[in-house]
Amino acid sequence: MALPHARSAQIVSIRPLGPLVPQTPSHAILKAQQLEIVRIVLPAGQSARQNDSPGEFTLLCLEGEVEFDCDGRTQRLCAGDLLHLGPGSGYGLRAFQDASLLLTLCLVPAR
Repeated sequence: MALPHARSAQIVSIRPLGPLVPQTPSHAILKAQQLEIVRIVLPAGQSARQNDSPGEFTLLCLEGEVEFDCDGRTQRLCAGDLLHLGPGSGYGLRAFQDASLLLTLCLVPAR
């Protein structure tokens, strides 16, 4: 069953999942005309890849620790770390610990 997207002015919790990470799926929280917000959930040892995005995006590590690969460069993201990427960037993630991240995508490419 798909989780419903948030409605305008609806409060949504993005608190850490803690022990619920392994049983929680990644899911879109909001999808609007120009914006999409997704909670990415990665149990320890799991990986995820994202192909090129047409617009800019941010990735906020809410909990855990992940390896972030982009353009031949690898960085570690820990809880509280935020990064921004420009349009056309694809990336890979690998969880060292149970992790959840908040992906915010701008669906309108920069001009």
